[in-house]
Amino acid sequence: MKQLFFLLLFSAFTISINAQSGAKALPSVKIKTLEGKTVDIQDYTKKGKAVVFSFWATWCGPCKKELDNIAEVYDDWQKKYDVEVIAITIDDARALPKIKPMVAQKKWKYTILSDVNSDLKKTLNFPNVPQTFLIDKSGNIVYSHSGYAPGDEDELEKKIKKIASK
Repeated sequence: MKQLFFLLLFSAFTISINAQSGAKALPSVKIKTLEGKTVDIQDYTKKGKAVVFSFWATWCGPCKKELDNIAEVYDDWQKKYDVEVIAITIDDARALPKIKPMVAQKKWKYTILSDVNSDLKKTLNFPNVPQTFLIDKSGNIVYSHSGYAPGDEDELEKKIKKIASK
């Protein structure tokens, strides 16, 4: 009986800690690759590594600056923290043909996905881009950031380092 009491007490404590941490599970939403293949966004979080989702658009200067600055440190982040960056464009169908050439010109090594109908954007409930989410190894959103200012990638790296060491 005592063991059951302590088990229940421990479970309640664990649930309380998880609720206080603010971690929220990434929802299951289907979006497209640039080749038009439908993928579930959760599939990218099942690799046992931290994942950064960076929402952007071709018309968004701060978005491109953020992705350019992350590109400069991305190889280092992958080696140090085994993190993956997924860049998700919210461009409409008319702008999609511009994306592949722009990504190639910028030499971004990210996986690029398209949320052309804003299904994921609506589900995650954020107003505009740039918007960044950090997903932990368990598929939980542990950090989000709106907008971009030079140096924001340094703050993101601190958050990545913290969850990569767990």
